[in-house]
Amino acid sequence: QHPPPPSPHLYQDQESRSHSRANFVQRDERTLKMQEHLKKRLKDRQATGHTNNKANSPPSSPHKANSSSSGTNVQNGYGKGQPGTVGQIKQKHIGKTRGSPIPSADSGMGESDTESRKSEELLNFSKPTVSEIQARSAVISWNAPAAAQNEEVQSLTPEAFTFEVAISNSGKNGKFKSLYSGVDVTFTLSELRPATDYHVRVSALGHSTKESVSELVSFTTESCEPDPPAAPKVVNKTKNSLTLQWKSSNDNGSKITNYLLEWDEGKTGAFKECYYGHLKQHKVTKLSPSTKYAFRLAAKNDIGMSGFGETLVCFTIGVVPPPPLPPQLSKAGVNGLSLKWGPPSGMSSDDSLTYILEMEEDGSDYGFQAGYNGDELSCTLSDLRRNTSYKFRLFAHNTEGKSGPSEVVEYSTCPDKPGPPSKPTVKGKIHSHNVKVTWDPPKDTGGSDVSSYILEISEASAGNKWETAYKGSTREHVCAHLKPGISYRLKVSCIGRGGQSQPSDILTVQTSAVPPGPCHPPCLSGKAKPKEITLQWDPPSVDGGSEISEYLLEVANSDQEEHRQAYRGQSLECTVNGLLPGRTYCFWIRAANKAGLGPYSEKAEISTAPGPPDPCSIPLLMCKTATCIVATWESPPCNGAEVSEYRLEWGQMEGSMHIVYTGPLLCYEVKGLSPATTYYCRVQAVNLAGPGLFGEIGTVTTPASVPAAVAVLNLLEEDQLEGPLPLSTCLALHWEEPCCHGAEIIGYHIEYGEKQVLTVNRITSHVLENLQPDTFYRIRIQAFNSLGTGPFSPSIKAKTKPLPPDPPHLECVVFSYQSLKLKWGEGPSRALIANPTQFNLQMEDRLGRFITVYSGPCHTYKVQRLSESTTYYFKIQACNDAGEGEFSEVYAFATTKSPPPAMKAPKVHQLGDNVCEVTWEPLQPMKGDAIVYILQLATGREADQIYKGPETSYRVPSVQTNCEYRFRV
Repeated sequence: QHPPPPSPHLYQDQESRSHSRANFVQRDERTLKMQEHLKKRLKDRQATGHTNNKANSPPSSPHKANSSSSGTNVQNGYGKGQPGTVGQIKQKHIGKTRGSPIPSADSGMGESDTESRKSEELLNFSKPTVSEIQARSAVISWNAPAAAQNEEVQSLTPEAFTFEVAISNSGKNGKFKSLYSGVDVTFTLSELRPATDYHVRVSALGHSTKESVSELVSFTTESCEPDPPAAPKVVNKTKNSLTLQWKSSNDNGSKITNYLLEWDEGKTGAFKECYYGHLKQHKVTKLSPSTKYAFRLAAKNDIGMSGFGETLVCFTIGVVPPPPLPPQLSKAGVNGLSLKWGPPSGMSSDDSLTYILEMEEDGSDYGFQAGYNGDELSCTLSDLRRNTSYKFRLFAHNTEGKSGPSEVVEYSTCPDKPGPPSKPTVKGKIHSHNVKVTWDPPKDTGGSDVSSYILEISEASAGNKWETAYKGSTREHVCAHLKPGISYRLKVSCIGRGGQSQPSDILTVQTSAVPPGPCHPPCLSGKAKPKEITLQWDPPSVDGGSEISEYLLEVANSDQEEHRQAYRGQSLECTVNGLLPGRTYCFWIRAANKAGLGPYSEKAEISTAPGPPDPCSIPLLMCKTATCIVATWESPPCNGAEVSEYRLEWGQMEGSMHIVYTGPLLCYEVKGLSPATTYYCRVQAVNLAGPGLFGEIGTVTTPASVPAAVAVLNLLEEDQLEGPLPLSTCLALHWEEPCCHGAEIIGYHIEYGEKQVLTVNRITSHVLENLQPDTFYRIRIQAFNSLGTGPFSPSIKAKTKPLPPDPPHLECVVFSYQSLKLKWGEGPSRALIANPTQFNLQMEDRLGRFITVYSGPCHTYKVQRLSESTTYYFKIQACNDAGEGEFSEVYAFATTKSPPPAMKAPKVHQLGDNVCEVTWEPLQPMKGDAIVYILQLATGREADQIYKGPETSYRVPSVQTNCEYRFRV
């Protein structure tokens, strides 16, 4: 086994290369002349003294130390120096170009005046340096040129220039190709050819300087594996062998030592080694005839193995195939046949074979002719004659020749469907239930005899719905069981070996009409009325083949009586008038068309509705009591339906009566009437037909009776009374006079308490006296007249008020010189319950009158703004819902004397070393009271009394010097 070759390189060359090296030791003559000219001018300027100190001037070349090394030739690889073409190289633009023109690759470096002026402003452009040299790439770098100004050499920045890199592989004087233009000082040369000599130069162009060109730098790329060789060629082949030959590829600097040939047998789809050696041809043996094989080739040198070249596909020589089996019929048609076949015995479908199918028409004198030629295993032959026999044979063909024919087989096309027969025609007379039709055979039988005919029939109103009326070989048929007066459509189709034909043109016939069939019995429409009924009916199910023109309705009281016509017309309903309520009648209906009248329908028995009863007579009224009357009445004529109920209307006015009874009885007892009152009434009868009219109105007056019950009984409140009353022992009543019921009211009985009865005259108010205070009473009242006593009114409950409270005891709980706090009774100082007892506190003024100073529910009161040492007189009264109680006796309470006012601070006078005098301002006597003064000496938080008396000064003995004393009065 051998290592797999690398992938093919971009550069390919079919020519071999030698293994020699070329030395590049000479510089470009034009560059050398330019440098010598610049050095001479620099020396001239230094001699005239225009240059500065050499210690401060820059060197003439920034890379002078490298000039000797850069001048040597760069040699690597084993190329033969033969000029080659540079592969396609894309320019790499790095940085911002300045839009300067790129010099052409073949422009010269002549010593014209323009070139001299350009080089005058440049001192030196060092030779570029080539590094990282590989088989197909290298890195070139350079420095910016140096300029001379005022006899001084200055180094310029690379950004001030635009550089252009040009390369040539056809010698120093060959054609240069520009690869790069930009401001960078480094560029990678890519897509180079292995083991090839290259020459590179760099030109610089600035804004204020002329274009400058560097020296040429030469180098040789490294050697590598060979290029992939071209596909081998077949120089000789047999049934069992193939002889292949090939040419060597570009060795890329290292001589090709061996070739690797791989092949694919077509079985596994994978390549395997077939030959490995230094020869350029190889014979592959022991192959199969007429078989496809694939070959590929790679070359190897000392560096490595190349990639495989293009794949060669070729075949060995085959043998003539054996005769195939005869073709088989896949599908037979009217105008075509589909045949199929397989490869000859011993050959597979993968073999490259073509087939020739030959055919011969039965009865033809032309013999076999080609019908198909191709590599498919089936074909379809079209444009053949219908119902015709054809003979077929098959040939197989390959590159070696044509096989013998297969056995001859014979297949036939199918017959076609026959054409439509002629349009059917009527034979004889058209009857109401049958018609006879006939037809002619088709003009085109489709290549075979017609075996049968199919006659189809359809009603004209049935749309596309057809029924088979006949199927057979004869060409006429009687269509029976038809409907009268109906349009029918008829069509004929025929059947042959090729199938069923299209139908013929349609024949339309209409049968004769007959009188319509019987209708269904008429039925009631809506509700029957007492004297008329509305009937409706449906058209007959059989109209006889003609539109119904009219209907005849006949009526009779019974089957035996004579029929009379009740209606004649086209409508499907009518109203029969002049009938009697509650009677049953017989009805018949019949339909007619242009062919005549149809039969009667079955009998329909329909009854008229009953009518409402007649009005009732005046009812008979009888007074049972003053509040009850019995009304009776007679049943009126029912008008065909039994009376189901009676309605009695009752009222005190003719225009405002209301129903008080509904039922089947002929009498009713009206209760709850008012005595001595006139009432009106009337009766109405009701049956199934509805209510009849009301009868005449009857009148009755009830007799007089005892008075009615008092409806309104009220207790008069205190504010409704005309004058004051002792409500603790009295209750004031008021009521409304009830109805007297025909006899004047004489008086009233008032019942209260333990069934105590009080009789009063005909009044509407009264005061019950001598009652118990704070007591509940149940009270009711009744009126009486000459006929008796009426019922009691509803009872009411009333309560007398309690007696007024007694005055509480009054006392003074707090005495002061300007106020007195009084207290009475037992209870809180503030009201805590609803509706408490109220108190009225009065005080005597200077004129001897008692005036109220407090009124409220509280039990204490503070009288303020009083004079000191003065006696005041008070009395108190209690009040509640029962009224105001009596005032208490008069109480006397006196205020105290007021204390003297606060005094001003005393004054201290030093009388000697150990004696001091304390003085203070005197106060006015208070109503004759003597004033007593108290002098205190404060020691710490306590005070000691040192004097008490009426004087306004005091001498303090035994006073120590340099001590602090505090006094207060």
